Amino acid sequence: MNNRRDFLKTMALAAGSVPVAGMALTACGGNEHGTIAGGIRLSASDDKYRLITKGTGLPITGTFLDEITWDIPSQNWGYDKWDADFGAMKQMGIDTVILIRGAFARYMTFRSEVLMKHEGTYMYEPAFDLLGMFLDLADKHGMKFYCGIFDSGRYWIAGDAQKEVSLNKLFLDEVWEKYGHHPSFYGWYLSQEVSRRKGGIIESFAEIGKHAKSISGNKPCLISPYIHGLKTDQVMAGDQATTVEQHVKDWTEILSGIRGAVDIMAFQDGQVDYHELKDYLVANRELAEQFGIECWTNVESFDRDMPIRFLPIRWDKLIKKLIHSQEAAMSKAITFEFSHFMSPYSAYTQAGNLYKLYCEHFMLPC
Repeated sequence: MNNRRDFLKTMALAAGSVPVAGMALTACGGNEHGTIAGGIRLSASDDKYRLITKGTGLPITGTFLDEITWDIPSQNWGYDKWDADFGAMKQMGIDTVILIRGAFARYMTFRSEVLMKHEGTYMYEPAFDLLGMFLDLADKHGMKFYCGIFDSGRYWIAGDAQKEVSLNKLFLDEVWEKYGHHPSFYGWYLSQEVSRRKGGIIESFAEIGKHAKSISGNKPCLISPYIHGLKTDQVMAGDQATTVEQHVKDWTEILSGIRGAVDIMAFQDGQVDYHELKDYLVANRELAEQFGIECWTNVESFDRDMPIRFLPIRWDKLIKKLIHSQEAAMSKAITFEFSHFMSPYSAYTQAGNLYKLYCEHFMLPC
């Protein structure tokens, strides 16, 4: 090899990385005097100041895909950018991707004939088949794909659970018929997010989850609720934050009603303060054990403590959450979400910096 650039190029190609001159490599800041991890030089300059031992904490091995955006701007990526992003995920150890919504309110990830028929001109037709693209990329990169469902954003919230259920049964039939052949199609994500019993959520989860499993050969169903803590919009608007005891009581009722329909729960971890988090994580694990379901944690990689919504989280907050997750014996950490808040290809420069720090901490090539 003639020079260091040739070395980096060879190693990046060997690792399945996409564009060699892209940000995935430059964000890691190769250092001639750094340490070696997986054949890629990582910076050693921070080690003098490091207060947390490298490798501690539960690694992130899954991420949501959020392109039916709600409160985060779209990055307007086409196939090549998404392919590069999936490559960076894989490089970091991510093996699971979760489409946060197959359709939401007026927007769809593919042209759903079901929704066009039943919701009519209320729906906006998409420019790309994102669901097909994501499944192709999950196939290519050897990842498990959980498919988000239709969240009307209105029916179940208003208490019309049957409307939400009936539309989703048709929508899921359509998705499975069109995309179920993909080897990466591993499970379903029930996209409605709640902190407590709201509207017809128990009925919706129970019926939709059981239907999804029945049409797909019992593929697992995942939910990612949130904790009714001090950082929720409701509490910041004057509602009372829940206690751990009330949280357990609320979710004992919900999980009792959705038994057999949900296989995995991954509570969002960002709505409570950092000193409270471990207690809630332990409570969630004990709830999961009680109802015989798997307990993941959804480690938010955006910062709820900033006046601007939303920016990549500070590294010291993220690693402390991962340490708490490990201490609480969570079985898997997923994040919301890699592409905006951790990817070296993100529109946010801070995300590439976070990717670098994460890879250095877990001694990963990046």
